[in-house]
Amino acid sequence: MALRLTARPTTAGARPGRGAAPARVATRPYRWWTPYVFMGPYLALFAVFVLAPIGYGLWISLHAWDINVPAKPFVGLGNYRELFDSGSVEGPRFWTAMRATGIFTALSLPFLLVVPLFVAMLMNGRFRGRNLYRAVYFAPYVLGVAVVGLLWRFLLDGNIGMVNHYLGVLGLPDDIQWTTDTPAAWWGLVGVTVWWTLGFNAVIYLAGLQDIPAELYEAARVDGAGAWHRFLHVTLPGLRPVLLFVVNATLLASANMFGQSYLITTGAPADETKTAIFLIAETGLRRFEMGTASAMSFVLALALMAASAVLFRIFRERQEDR
Repeated sequence: MALRLTARPTTAGARPGRGAAPARVATRPYRWWTPYVFMGPYLALFAVFVLAPIGYGLWISLHAWDINVPAKPFVGLGNYRELFDSGSVEGPRFWTAMRATGIFTALSLPFLLVVPLFVAMLMNGRFRGRNLYRAVYFAPYVLGVAVVGLLWRFLLDGNIGMVNHYLGVLGLPDDIQWTTDTPAAWWGLVGVTVWWTLGFNAVIYLAGLQDIPAELYEAARVDGAGAWHRFLHVTLPGLRPVLLFVVNATLLASANMFGQSYLITTGAPADETKTAIFLIAETGLRRFEMGTASAMSFVLALALMAASAVLFRIFRERQEDR
């Protein structure tokens, strides 16, 4: 058998008896515009699909913009002043819708924070069928709002709905008008939203729970901490970044609720469950008053930005205190 000998390359300039000098790696000179080339596609999409619509919407809000009328006169801040004028037509309607948005957010937020956390802690355990359990809780989240709205509209119907039927079977009041009377309509909307979206928050919580080192729990057990103290002093501090994201995302999603109210209660009774997004869509797309609808949108956006800023400040102050 013939042997093939391969000559090993030597490093130029190496001295006998000493290690070879490291080879020089050719590097290209840094150019200031290199990062912007990589960011260019994203910045272009962001400018076209985010910044441009925001600017165009702001421009529309400064006009009496009716898509059916060729003339669109400039009114300045007239649309905004009308929203804050209690004697105008749009002002009381807008703040009634904002009140409905606040009621729904205040009712749904605690459930969407606590229930998914409880579900995530159960999913984080080790037991048979754990993956099936996770899939069952997350499955409703993949449904569209149209499917969820139409499904629960029939289930919550006060006359033929299955919810009232089973309440009667259990000996409870079975004549509740879930879609036309308050406060039953609010609890119906909240219950549907929690059932539909808790899977998303539960998955986020689950990812945060799996990032908490197991050594912390072991150390707490050694110190004699019970389950409740481990939850307060290990789980919650470990979930602080995740909790901030979940609270902020849930707050914004609840304040932008539209489909459930539009499909289940249609704003009844007497527009009490008509949220701000519902009113904005109705004003702009049904009555074609795009200027007023745009002004409503920016007022709502500023309110949500203020709420998010307060939330971030609260979490930052608590973290600094620790």
